[in-house]
Amino acid sequence: MGSQTRPYNDRTAGAIDRKRERERQNMLQNLYRNAPELATKLVQRLLDKHVIETTSAEAIREVFTNLFHKLPEMEDFDIQYKTAPLRGLIADPNFISLYLTQYIAEDLINHDTIQDIYGDDLEIYQAVDSVLGALRPPA
Repeated sequence: MGSQTRPYNDRTAGAIDRKRERERQNMLQNLYRNAPELATKLVQRLLDKHVIETTSAEAIREVFTNLFHKLPEMEDFDIQYKTAPLRGLIADPNFISLYLTQYIAEDLINHDTIQDIYGDDLEIYQAVDSVLGALRPPA
């Protein structure tokens, strides 16, 4: 029997997967490193776009800062599970922005200082991604 070689397409797919995983890890590292600044910008954007109404912007900033520190430690399955309902929301989504969109809609709404959350999933995603889109590497 002759030796089996990987078809060209398998090597290409593997290279693409490795590149995406490196980009994903870099995004998570940048999120962790810049958590306080990004949390401040995100809360301000959500308030400016009238996505959230809160009695304490500082408390929400702390929630996001803590989440940004925890996100790189999460299992990929947990992130995929959380973002599953929104995968078809937009073509080529930022997975961090998707996660936060779902987090805002499902979890943040139950926070003591949140009075209300406005907008549909796409509006929330666009507000979140306008801040966190900077984490994505240039195309």
